[in-house]
Amino acid sequence: MGAALMTCFAVFAIWGLPIAIVLGMASFIALWFFSLMPITLVPQQMFTAVDSFPLLAIPLFMIAGSLMEFGGISRRLIRLANSMVGHLTGGLALVAIITCMFFAAISGSGPATVAAIGGIMIPAMQEAGYDKGYAAAVMALAGAIGIIIPPSIPMVTFAVMSNVSISGLFTAGFIPGIVVGLSLMICAWQIAKKKGYGKAGVKASGKERLQAFLDAFWAILMPVIILGGIYGGYFTPTEAAAVACFYGLLVGTVVYRELKLKEIPKVLTNAAVTTAMIMLIIATAKVFGWIMTSERIPDAVARTMMSWSENKYVILMIINLMLLVVGCFMETNAALIILTPIFLPIVAALGVSPIHFGIIMIVNLALGMSTPPLGVNLFVACGINKISIERISKAAVPFLIFNVVALLLITYIEPISMLLPKLFGIGV
Repeated sequence: MGAALMTCFAVFAIWGLPIAIVLGMASFIALWFFSLMPITLVPQQMFTAVDSFPLLAIPLFMIAGSLMEFGGISRRLIRLANSMVGHLTGGLALVAIITCMFFAAISGSGPATVAAIGGIMIPAMQEAGYDKGYAAAVMALAGAIGIIIPPSIPMVTFAVMSNVSISGLFTAGFIPGIVVGLSLMICAWQIAKKKGYGKAGVKASGKERLQAFLDAFWAILMPVIILGGIYGGYFTPTEAAAVACFYGLLVGTVVYRELKLKEIPKVLTNAAVTTAMIMLIIATAKVFGWIMTSERIPDAVARTMMSWSENKYVILMIINLMLLVVGCFMETNAALIILTPIFLPIVAALGVSPIHFGIIMIVNLALGMSTPPLGVNLFVACGINKISIERISKAAVPFLIFNVVALLLITYIEPISMLLPKLFGIGV
């Protein structure tokens, strides 16, 4: 049954079917033709997978991100970032990256970050003379920070699969997200300097920076309220997502007054469609992972890897290489559900913190959002910029190299992930 499962998975994936269909069909065929177990186990496992209170945070954070997107948050965050670094060489690219870091603390989704910020920044970079491929690549890679800096939907998924603290993962994601953002900024600045994009301009005055900050204040306050409430023990991460929805609605309609009531159905529809896709992936991935576990495939993988080496650093390098390949072909949440039960016991036996390993997996799989053939962020950026996937992929290579360096730093320097959780005593 295990061989049939993996064979069907490979065939359907190469065929180019959506990942949820690949996982569901492979699981169904393996059970129907190669097992005596009743096929009713499939819907039972799918229901069990999504029947989880922490997973309620996913649709709520999606709604909150959509509310903030339609409520004029993107433009204000861009103005604030522009007042900070817009005068530097390659300033608009740096503005795009910093704004994505701000927006990541609101949306929790990579594609949503690319769509919200890229819709403004990509045309602005093109008008300023930036290469189209460069502009789209900057947004695709920067958008991936949306799942690293909390709140993060994949962090919720990993926490559910590994039984670790969501609050601990959220706390651990801040510094790695900043490290990834800085690596992208260094790369963007070097390329801009070499090619003459956005030469240094007029520096914003202190008054202009203050005005930009005050204008974006309510947007910046959102992650402070959400994360402060979680870490202060006032509400759980799932309850925080509900608070975020209410706050986003209040700011968009009452404070900024850019979110119209007629747009609410569109906000809810966008969030519902994205949530349905994620939940279907989670449900089918659960069935797939359950069959793998029953066939002891994770044990076989663990024994094989431990036979190669028992050195923690070598094992982490092997896992990173495998995740980099998987990220090119599999959606992030599906990869987390399938691979977490395989890899987590291995690294736990080597003394690696589950929270630290969760951050490694999420940072690694975030790169998959910007690598073909799956690369959902690439396709979102291509849609905005109207360029080919080949052109944006070529322009993304230098940024991917810098991101891999950041990944290695996060992997082998544990305090980058664990400093804040240990400092605040959250999840450790």
